[in-house]
Amino acid sequence: MAADRILSSKIFSEDGGLTRRTFLAGAIGLSAAALVARPASAGDFPVPEVLPLEMEDYAEARRRFHTNLLRKGPSPEKSEPLGTPAGSRRVTYPGGPEGSIELIAWLSHYEPTGKPKPAVLFLHGGNATGDGHWELMKGYWEAGFVVLHPSFRGENGQQGNYSGFYDETADALAAAAYLENLPGIDRNRFFLAGHSNGGTLALLASMTRKFRASAPISAGVNSWRYFGRFEREVRFDESDPKEFIMRSSVCFGPSLKCPTLLLRGTEERPFDADHQLLMERAKSAHVQIEAKLLPGNHNGVVPGAVQESIRFFNQFS
Repeated sequence: MAADRILSSKIFSEDGGLTRRTFLAGAIGLSAAALVARPASAGDFPVPEVLPLEMEDYAEARRRFHTNLLRKGPSPEKSEPLGTPAGSRRVTYPGGPEGSIELIAWLSHYEPTGKPKPAVLFLHGGNATGDGHWELMKGYWEAGFVVLHPSFRGENGQQGNYSGFYDETADALAAAAYLENLPGIDRNRFFLAGHSNGGTLALLASMTRKFRASAPISAGVNSWRYFGRFEREVRFDESDPKEFIMRSSVCFGPSLKCPTLLLRGTEERPFDADHQLLMERAKSAHVQIEAKLLPGNHNGVVPGAVQESIRFFNQFS
């Protein structure tokens, strides 16, 4: 598909990039104390037989937890410095540790008017971004949404240390604060979406603060499975189960704070027991969450998923 060519030619790394996601089959959730170790498919860290259910709200857990990075450095994905793709305005937002790093984001062109505009924060896939990601945002601004597409610490030659989802969630939240405080933005119609790694971050971000609705695309929910397959991306202390728990939305299903639509391509790995477990846990807290399959593979599903997310968001306008 054309979208696959755009993405693969400009963004993804030699190890398969966004086409590489698989997930551990889940079971009934218990507390973190119920972890039972078994050999991981890759790496030496213990993998739970039962995916834990954390009763603490994820936002509160983030206030108490600080990831312990044993290896510090940039994103594992090779990438070029960011330019300013057509149809965007290059801005910076205060990301990194406690807002100490000015990170690049792309903002769609808009003029504040008397009527506030709906907005979408879109979190990119992979561990770097490029013009090909921005080209997929066109559907949002054509539908009347203001779009912000942020990069994260350690990506594309920028400062900061890659952490594998955790500190990057803080950057996503900082980007959200930047977007919603721009003039002319309707905070009551402030939405979140993301693809692949960005879908994973979208789930974690929407468990930390409230958006009007969220549409994660091809998201991962189980960090043990992810890092078991891509161990070179582990920068944290893998002997600490809490590091994996804090990167796994399936462990915090009741913390989801907005209506959520999980989207996935028919040609990629299917929704599995982990996704079902996340949905069951979220529904136990009376959160509206559903899953939907769309035609396409991991990359090719994105254009259709953008349109589906627009239809979903318009329900709340």
